[in-house]
Amino acid sequence: MKPADDLITLVRAYNPRTNEQLIRDAYDFGRDMHEGQYRKSGEPYFSHPIEVASILAQQHLDDATIVTALLHDTIEDTKASYQIVAEKFGTDIAELVNGVTKLTNLQLNSTETKQAENFRKLFMAMSRDLRVLLVKLADRLHNMRTIRSMRAEKQVQKARETMDIFAPLAGRMGMQWMREELEDLSFKVLNPEARNSIIRRFVMLQQETGDVIERITTDMRAELTRVGIGGTVTGRAKRPYSIWRKMEEKDQSFSRLSDIYGFRIITGSEDDCYRVLGAIHRRWRSVPGRFKDYISQPKSNGYRSIHTTVSGRDGKRVEVQIRTKEMHEVAEAGVAAHWSYRDGVPSENPFAVDPARWITTLSEQFQNEDDHEDFLEAVKLEMYSDKVFCFTPKGEVVKLPKGATPIDFAYAIHTRIGSACVGAKIDGMRVPLWTRVKNGQSIEIITAEGQEPQATWLDIATTGKAKTAIRRALREVDRERFIKLGWELARSAFEHIGKKATDKALETAAEKLRLDSRDTLLARLGSAELSASQVVLTLYPKLVPDDGEGVARDRAVIGLAPGQKFERAACCQPLPGERIVGITWKGRGVVVHAIDCPVLGDYEDQPERWLDLHWHAGKHAAVNPVTLAVTMGNDAGVLGRICTLIGEQKANISDLKFIDRKPDFYRILVDIELRDAEHLHNVTSALEAESDIAALSRHRNPSAARPPAPAPAEIGETVGLQTSR
Repeated sequence: MKPADDLITLVRAYNPRTNEQLIRDAYDFGRDMHEGQYRKSGEPYFSHPIEVASILAQQHLDDATIVTALLHDTIEDTKASYQIVAEKFGTDIAELVNGVTKLTNLQLNSTETKQAENFRKLFMAMSRDLRVLLVKLADRLHNMRTIRSMRAEKQVQKARETMDIFAPLAGRMGMQWMREELEDLSFKVLNPEARNSIIRRFVMLQQETGDVIERITTDMRAELTRVGIGGTVTGRAKRPYSIWRKMEEKDQSFSRLSDIYGFRIITGSEDDCYRVLGAIHRRWRSVPGRFKDYISQPKSNGYRSIHTTVSGRDGKRVEVQIRTKEMHEVAEAGVAAHWSYRDGVPSENPFAVDPARWITTLSEQFQNEDDHEDFLEAVKLEMYSDKVFCFTPKGEVVKLPKGATPIDFAYAIHTRIGSACVGAKIDGMRVPLWTRVKNGQSIEIITAEGQEPQATWLDIATTGKAKTAIRRALREVDRERFIKLGWELARSAFEHIGKKATDKALETAAEKLRLDSRDTLLARLGSAELSASQVVLTLYPKLVPDDGEGVARDRAVIGLAPGQKFERAACCQPLPGERIVGITWKGRGVVVHAIDCPVLGDYEDQPERWLDLHWHAGKHAAVNPVTLAVTMGNDAGVLGRICTLIGEQKANISDLKFIDRKPDFYRILVDIELRDAEHLHNVTSALEAESDIAALSRHRNPSAARPPAPAPAEIGETVGLQTSR
């Protein structure tokens, strides 16, 4: 365990005016409070707060942040209280320590609704004082560095949480070095085989080519000397996770991946940055489309640098970053540069961003998100996205995530413009709305009165703001239609148990389901966001038929004539809880299709054969087969984990087929037997959380559509579609 003097020496190196006694008092208090506590590794627990403080000291942060790091677990894990910390160290430090405690208690890896609410709390805590998050990030970094002492399942949980939440947050704050280390430490836990494979290939590459970094660094230094520009040149191989991500994004093998080395040139002035850029481009061939000027267009977290990729020795691509010393300080510390000290006074870096303004800008993007799923999607999209910079016809800059489309651009300008969009021009040329915009393009949005958002835009848009606005508009457009349909579904479900769907009953159900009104309940019913069975069960759980397996299979569908038989269509495999229609077959019964089944187009000219059907509101037996298409990693134990996850959701696997085998991935079709749409949602949610599953979708096969089987008396045996009796 480091003595207090070591930490104070580290702080004094950048802040000679540090309050040494304050740090020493915090050290002694924290040590006494954690006396007798030990980490999983066997070390005294207080060694952890010291290391967290050291990480923050390396970022040249102020005394209050260093003291908070030393005390950050005292309120949560010891007999110390907020009042005691406030009495000894002041209310400002007590507030910081209490803020870190609240962040620690947030279960960020919980269910989506709770996770979204906790994200809101996270942003609220950040908005009060961003140093709370700085301490939490340093705390998570040290925990990840020492994660091997945890249980295996705990390692995986923490690594996923780090990869999903804390690493993107560090990157969003501009602390790229911390993001990269957090990602790589998580990668080491979540996919050690892939990481070790990349490291082995690096070793082999160095044996074959020698020290590429040293050779290219020497070449660049010589070029700077030749043109008379002062500056330092450093190079490094990119981290294993960064390389793995590039391999995944570009669908390339390691041998074909070119830009695995990065070089940084630190110059004396902004003018020198552009002179260096010219020298580099004259000496080596630049790679088209790989130039970004973050000096003229800084990122929102203050990041400034020129990025370019050139073909170096032997045609190898290398990335070069060019910046000044002040820009480099912000690039290393990000938003934290606001609290950095130099020679005992706060560092007056002209590029450091005001953290209050930064967090306000970030929070404003999410404050209108009422829906939990929309809010969570918006936060994650914003944290993960790399930016591109586009221009309006008037020359104003609009920042968008990589992969954005003109639809995202339109909504970024104003929701009204987005909703009225009918087309777009990029650099004067008319383009489809699904076009991916690029850095530096000028975009003009064409609007028209009376235009309304289209459902297909949801697949085109990439930003949370655009998706939320489109969904909200679509809900409003369809609201009246959904309310009418929801009323019919509710009326039918209530009549089935001998009750009436009165306004009072529906209002009570809405209140119990935490919806704001009866109309909202009906709209959710009509749009299939809520099932009639959920509403009935909410009010009359004892009246819903439950004969062991629940609703008898021959009574599962409402709307059939007495004695009329039905079968679920194999092409779309409709489930209870989904909207359905029936197609009659003379002398054969009814085939039940999902409302969006493409096969229904074959019967558009035969309206007399269509039946308006609904599922029974009760509990259905888990006998309805559904096929899932799964793309999974080709690793030991993955298939077993998939089967286990499905079994844990009380779903039975009836068949499994391998349809594509590749060195890295397998694609399989899994037939599972389910109760209803909610059961399907539970299964897919569990599978999507598995890191080794790369893609998951519901498999539908229009070619499987065929008329219902003849009765056994006619041909001697039953053939055709699966029958729900």
